[in-house]
Amino acid sequence: MIRILVAEDHAAMRATVVGTLEVEYQVVRAVGDGQEMLDAESECQADIVILDISMPTLNGIEAAHRLKQRGSKAKIIFLTVHDEPEFLKAALDTGASGYVIKSRMASDLRPAVREAMYGRRFISPSLTMLPGESSR
Repeated sequence: MIRILVAEDHAAMRATVVGTLEVEYQVVRAVGDGQEMLDAESECQADIVILDISMPTLNGIEAAHRLKQRGSKAKIIFLTVHDEPEFLKAALDTGASGYVIKSRMASDLRPAVREAMYGRRFISPSLTMLPGESSR
């Protein structure tokens, strides 16, 4: 079974994320910030880390960078309210496998996990353009 670690600073949203994922996956831990995620990831050996971007103590972008720097093999999926291309680019620059907008969580989060496990990238459909790209 795929093991998932969730980092989300709002308790109610964290519970919603866990509930959404537990339908298909094993959520091994749910924490409130990026530093807690780093501490928990080394203990629980998650396959996937779901990260909010805006969190206290250590934001999701910096936490993802640190996770990769220490050699973690966990795949990262950002779950965020930020729909601006600059946030998407910053997230993808960390090596993230996915970027899901919270308003699309019900339809996009579980497919994002599947795609990440297959080695493919998933971006919520409304966010396919990066800065500098033109529409097709």
